[in-house]
Amino acid sequence: MMKRFSIGAALAALALGATGAAMAQSESKSKAARAPLAVVEAVQMPAWVERGGASTPLVPGMELRDRDELKTGAQSRLLLRMADGSLVKLGEKGSLGFDGMRLRGDGVFEAALKVAQGAFRFTTQAAAKFRGRREVNITVATVTAGIRGTDLWGKSTPDRQIVCLIEGKIEVTPPGESLIGMDQPLSFYIRDKGQSQPVATVPLDQLKEWAAETETQPGQGVSKRGGKWKITAASGLTHNQALTLYGDLRRAGYSAEIIPAKVKDKRVYNVRLSNFETRKDAESVASKFKDDASFGQHEYRVGT
Repeated sequence: MMKRFSIGAALAALALGATGAAMAQSESKSKAARAPLAVVEAVQMPAWVERGGASTPLVPGMELRDRDELKTGAQSRLLLRMADGSLVKLGEKGSLGFDGMRLRGDGVFEAALKVAQGAFRFTTQAAAKFRGRREVNITVATVTAGIRGTDLWGKSTPDRQIVCLIEGKIEVTPPGESLIGMDQPLSFYIRDKGQSQPVATVPLDQLKEWAAETETQPGQGVSKRGGKWKITAASGLTHNQALTLYGDLRRAGYSAEIIPAKVKDKRVYNVRLSNFETRKDAESVASKFKDDASFGQHEYRVGT
């Protein structure tokens, strides 16, 4: 059972705005003036960031930091834009961590991306206005891929690691083995139960199936910056009721916020989720809530 929040906690939550977007906006002016090292472009909920021992739902526009660890839930997807303009996508039930992420004074973007679980895709953007260089390594469980301007897909499961080169050039280093250079489009490497397999060429149908694991799914709970659709999870609650639902939703990976309101002379509180790209995206999440044992007792309204 959840512990109820105190009135002091309620006031603190309301003051903080209770959203990832507000969290990003609360950065100091000096930080806001610089470009973020990574930013959330889109979320197919639920998804979280673990930072400093705390877990916070991811929301479009949230700035990410070095040492952050990102997690996605079932049927979830995540799209990030890095400081060099590259895109990182993470599929469902995934875990992605940043280490040594920084933009050096000489214009080099450094980062080590650690994919502990799930499918991911890393794509450099030819049209991105990045005049420096990138030094990015991606570790898929124990297999490291050195990036030299490329498009690749990979996946980590307990028994298998896959790295698939879609375009460009990578250098794969399995633990205890020699470096494997890959420069042929659609070539892929698999380490199965601790054993490296020969590099092979992926059939296009298989690549299409793999790529779908990291693409956001329209109408399935996608939120983006500027999304106009909202879910009112509950309205007219007391502050304790609102905070209980707010806490439950956020722990489940949904970026809920508390909105104060007045009914006649009575102060009440509404719990809301925002930024959904379409009505169908919002309705998809509302439908999940209605079928969930923890959230099904509430009314859910979708609107703009």
